[in-house]
Amino acid sequence: MRLITYELQGQERLGAWIDGDRQIVDLARAAEIANADAAPFASMLALIEAGPASWDQARLLIADSPASALRATADVRLLAPLPRPTQIRDCLCFPDHLRGAAAAQAERMIAASADPDATRAEIEASGMLEVPPAYFDFPVYYISNRMAVAGPDADVEWPTYSHGIDYEMEWAAVIGTACRGVDAGAARAHIFGYTVFNDWSARDEQMRAMRASGANLGPARGKDFCNGLGPCIVTADEIADPYALTMTVRINGEEVSRGSSSTMHYKFEDLIAFLSAGTTLYPGEILGSGTVGGGCAFETGQVIRSGDIIELRVESIGTLRNRVVATHIG
Repeated sequence: MRLITYELQGQERLGAWIDGDRQIVDLARAAEIANADAAPFASMLALIEAGPASWDQARLLIADSPASALRATADVRLLAPLPRPTQIRDCLCFPDHLRGAAAAQAERMIAASADPDATRAEIEASGMLEVPPAYFDFPVYYISNRMAVAGPDADVEWPTYSHGIDYEMEWAAVIGTACRGVDAGAARAHIFGYTVFNDWSARDEQMRAMRASGANLGPARGKDFCNGLGPCIVTADEIADPYALTMTVRINGEEVSRGSSSTMHYKFEDLIAFLSAGTTLYPGEILGSGTVGGGCAFETGQVIRSGDIIELRVESIGTLRNRVVATHIG
């Protein structure tokens, strides 16, 4: 299933895309017409929490959807598929992102140095360009703001405390059933589906907070203002191999980077096993992948400006498109 949340007459509605995403089956309406319980289809979270029996019912409703339950995608406003996730944890699964970010930072330091050759030699000798060995010991993550979610084609209003606009090309797994103490081999059964994730980053504020803490306590409000999700959640059964998906970024229509989910060191199953060892994961939680290598402007050297349109595309899921609005930057 390709599940969406859309707005109709000021209300959020749960839908399923059909006909090449051109039409929407309104699942609550389809259930009402079928004289079935519509409660599991009140929202995306309601459906996820209702469990596998309701997911199977949704498939039946989609397969035999009455014409009066259909709407044209072009006639509605899409929202984030899961507007209020139960939780958001963003992890660091792509070591190539660490390498790329370190290399980009090194080049900035070298360019600003009075003795570039000496600075380059010092950086290379320091090990700064290598992934820290401890990275491979266990997954690291931070908890993000689940109340700050932007959907497809929404404007992202940049916070006035930042002048460092950046996107992050990620994707995410959505937890479908509660789990605790699950090993990686059994973890995929707890994944409801996948979506595209943009971990918007106020780079200047992020770096300021990390320097000021003295203990690298994380991005703080550098990532607290917006999480992009969408355009849909594709249920796990629809993607045969989630670790063979192309991930691309376009800025104002021009492709600027291309990566693959195959380069994840930690898979979502690894994250579930690690996180569930000490706590329960609940339906509707988002597990972000972290940034694919080359998947942010910090790495590529792009300068993002107000009005720029950022498109993140993950194969088999779709494109999450947003415009940056930063009137204080211009």
